[in-house]
Amino acid sequence: MEEILSAQWHDWLREYSSRLMLFSRQQTRCEADAEDVLQMALVRTWKTHTGAPDRKVLSLAYTNIRRCAIDLARSMDRRRRREDLMVADQGEQVSWFELPDDDNSRALQVAMAKVPEKFREVITLKIWGEQTFDEIGKSLEISPNTAASRYRYGMENLRKHIARDQVELKA
Repeated sequence: MEEILSAQWHDWLREYSSRLMLFSRQQTRCEADAEDVLQMALVRTWKTHTGAPDRKVLSLAYTNIRRCAIDLARSMDRRRRREDLMVADQGEQVSWFELPDDDNSRALQVAMAKVPEKFREVITLKIWGEQTFDEIGKSLEISPNTAASRYRYGMENLRKHIARDQVELKA
């Protein structure tokens, strides 16, 4: 029985890991943090969900990613404040944002980075996470109606940035 359950979790992780990692990247400041947050969130998910994975596990995993990212960010902010008190001169911040090779994906990712975070996370969960607005609402701890409106406003914002960027490229 345990081997069957293990195989089901392995299959579930293989199917959803890239989507979970995408959301984790959006919630964190760098790739290493995204990997750490995803690992912490998956451990929390496995500890709280007994039995075989189902559709609810995906929403729980997204919720846990968001919470772990918040916890990590708070911890890092506290550490940074302590270090700033000790060190007056801080180096230039490194950009961890990797862009894909093709121009369309690059333009989409650049435009997506300009969309406010509260809209961006709903768009990511809806399109790439294949979540319903009800599931998004539970993951982000907002109402399904708020999730739907953030998706609508976020898509309008994304379209505006893509159109603006295309005009700037032609100029």
